[in-house]
Amino acid sequence: MPFDLGLGASIWMGCAILVAAFIRGYSGFGYSAMVIAASGVVTNPLHFVAVVVILETAMSLQAARGIGKDVDWRRVWLMLAGAAVGLPLGLWALTGISEEAARAAISIYILLMCGVLLAGWRLKSEVRGAGNLVAGVASGLANAPGMGGLPVAAFFAAQPMQAATFRATLIAFFPLLDIYSGPLYWWHGLVTWDTLWAALAALPLTFLGNWLGSRHFLNTDPQDFRRFAILLLGGLAVMGLIRAVL
Repeated sequence: MPFDLGLGASIWMGCAILVAAFIRGYSGFGYSAMVIAASGVVTNPLHFVAVVVILETAMSLQAARGIGKDVDWRRVWLMLAGAAVGLPLGLWALTGISEEAARAAISIYILLMCGVLLAGWRLKSEVRGAGNLVAGVASGLANAPGMGGLPVAAFFAAQPMQAATFRATLIAFFPLLDIYSGPLYWWHGLVTWDTLWAALAALPLTFLGNWLGSRHFLNTDPQDFRRFAILLLGGLAVMGLIRAVL
């Protein structure tokens, strides 16, 4: 098994990947954070950083058809400029600490972002210019553990943006961020043959869950489902934090 996972841990991760993909397909939220949080319960969560980035890129490319007219490219380039600064700093900090410290740091970060998302803060107008640069720095820092989407999603959700622009700009930003992230992950030892095998094994579950979620089989409002997903994500983070301190 990749990363020396036992049978029980592999089944756990398979279920987590399927559920995370379903949640992303249904509500557009949280695939990477859900998988990383779940991995922290059974192994070093840094093992799955590059895995989720590969899979997120695949899902984004799958959804990219026809979005060009709705992308706010000025936001994209400003955020990428910020991420170019934030990601190397985040990787330097995260790979320089122990596995237990990394697990605790990731769990605490997820819990903080869950609180931000549940708070539902709103701004009166859209943020332009330097604000997007700062959001990019935060996204780059957060992409060290493969979760650069949470701060950007929270940042966009707080603004009165059109839904099509919100979605298209996120879809355009993340593959570009991941292309930049890949060589840095490799440099810091986060990309191995196990990474590629794990991504290959997880790809069918990811596409299946994403497809099922996008079909909206549940009779639940996506906003209500997103709140459920945030609470589930927080629960996984608490489990990882408990393992880190015990």
